[in-house]
Amino acid sequence: MTHGYTTGTPESTPAYGVPQQQQQQPAWPEPARPETPAPTTVAAPAATVAPEAAPVPKKPGRDRYLDLLRSIALVRVVVYHLFGWAWLSVLFPSMGVMFALAGSLMARSLSRPAASVIRGRLRRLLPPLWAFSAVVLVMMFAGGYNPVQDPDTGGTWGIVDLFNYIVPIGAPPYPGHLGSESGLLENSWAVQACGPLWYLRAYLWFVVASPLLLWAFRRVPWATLLAPPALTAIVGTGLVSIPGETGNAITDFTVYGGCWVLGFAHHEGMLQRVPRYLAVSCAALVMAFGLWWASGHLGPDGWDLNDIPLAQATWSFGFVVILLQYSPSWQQLPGRLAKWDKLVTLANNRAVTIYLWHNLLIMATVPVIDQAYNLPFMQSARASSTLDATYMLWMFVLVWPLIGLAIISFGWIEDIAAKRSPRLWPNGAKRGGSRHKA
Repeated sequence: MTHGYTTGTPESTPAYGVPQQQQQQPAWPEPARPETPAPTTVAAPAATVAPEAAPVPKKPGRDRYLDLLRSIALVRVVVYHLFGWAWLSVLFPSMGVMFALAGSLMARSLSRPAASVIRGRLRRLLPPLWAFSAVVLVMMFAGGYNPVQDPDTGGTWGIVDLFNYIVPIGAPPYPGHLGSESGLLENSWAVQACGPLWYLRAYLWFVVASPLLLWAFRRVPWATLLAPPALTAIVGTGLVSIPGETGNAITDFTVYGGCWVLGFAHHEGMLQRVPRYLAVSCAALVMAFGLWWASGHLGPDGWDLNDIPLAQATWSFGFVVILLQYSPSWQQLPGRLAKWDKLVTLANNRAVTIYLWHNLLIMATVPVIDQAYNLPFMQSARASSTLDATYMLWMFVLVWPLIGLAIISFGWIEDIAAKRSPRLWPNGAKRGGSRHKA
């Protein structure tokens, strides 16, 4: 029998993140070699005081604190889309964090010519998307989907919109219902699988706009930093209404634009120049405003900030300020966090793959778990009711090995896109069991 579960509504207003390279720490100069004292003419050489040992300079490498934040954001996205808990959008605004980390890395990369940086970002983003699109489109066409007859974008535009599965400049088309409730996947699987693609569209827009945004930030930093939340107050509150997918794209850009520019501020050292007490106090006030606004504009899912653009923008903005203000710039995960090092490394190396496939894999757990009802010891009413009561828990347990299979099956495409040798399980461990040193 089919359980008929529907996953949580995709976050509607940024998964890489989308994957990104981490910011390297600046290399320190080699300590100067102390001059050797000239030999004395007395019979016994005079004792000399040894110079104090210079501190060992930190080697450039990945910022593990930022790696940890990206990993937490990915896990939170998976849990949110599985359980649909609205309070998770308040506990940890994953999309704002991921855009801020991507903005910081983009600012660092723009020390090179802008055109080459944009080409490089597209090269890393598009091949994993193409693999995902090929699988999803084949499944949709096999299920009877005809873009020409799409009620929203039918005819010629239905064919043209398929281009967004190749380059996500807009929202890709997909049927609201496909198949039947008794099918292998429930009939809203296309909506659930393709819904998270809005993040790639927003990321692409930010990448293309970054040279201009960074130019503006370096000349009028505060105006550039505060402009996106101000624009959200115009287009995200209904004061100015832009219909259709264009309105959704502009709203996403304004909601998370402040977090993207905060990434610039982190890279440029602007946040570190603001006294911590002042930055945290102002961030807390902005976050309090976001919660206050949300309390009077609750959406269909209550406190889900993804349905309240201005609350999402202000809460995410303040949250990211605090995270980046306290950024410790770890080169290694400290203390008990060290035991998660391999998983953090794996998540960062396969961030695009995890984000693209996780929603489809959540739904794939349903037909797998449903097979348990056919087991001989599951034929009693008590056994079936127990499985019904713990169904969501089993979905949570099963989705992670399925994500692992997706990493093995499709993750290597990220390496090819980055012009690296393909790896099946890039968790930082060398072949033979030894680990890469930081």
